[in-house]
Amino acid sequence: MTTTEWITDIALILVVFRQLREGRLDLRTFLIPLGIVAFVAHTYLDSVPTAGNDLILVAALMAAGAVLGIAGGVYTRVRTAGEHILIKAGAVSAILWVLGMGARMGFQLWTEHGGGADDVARFSVAHHITSDQAWVAAFVLMALTEVVTRLGTIFVRSRMLTAGQSAPASNRVAVRP
Repeated sequence: MTTTEWITDIALILVVFRQLREGRLDLRTFLIPLGIVAFVAHTYLDSVPTAGNDLILVAALMAAGAVLGIAGGVYTRVRTAGEHILIKAGAVSAILWVLGMGARMGFQLWTEHGGGADDVARFSVAHHITSDQAWVAAFVLMALTEVVTRLGTIFVRSRMLTAGQSAPASNRVAVRP
């Protein structure tokens, strides 16, 4: 792995630790993780191969990313304090984030340095995965999907919370973190 790959992988893992301490939901909450995955996508996502079962691999890993992202967003505490929206990643959210981001990093280490390249090649041939780029695209899009769905879930939850507070007291619906 290159130094850039180490830095981006570790940065993506560390993003959630910033949210273990409760803080304001602001533009930085969205821009930092989106900026990192945008950089990764720009750097490593040349194309999305469509031959063989490449799209099935991509779709499967994107679905896994969506599940991890939505669950991570659901298990992030969202509440108001005065006029501010506060968020705090719970233990489940942090574990899911590290699991998703760490799995990609682990896969890369295993294939590059742990002897997994031959196993992945055999799997690829047996399942009609046509190139290394299919794996790259699948993992990059998985990360992108996890980030976008987690942030989207947090955003929707924050809007539901503020919408409930702007309603008359008799019409308010409690939103539980």
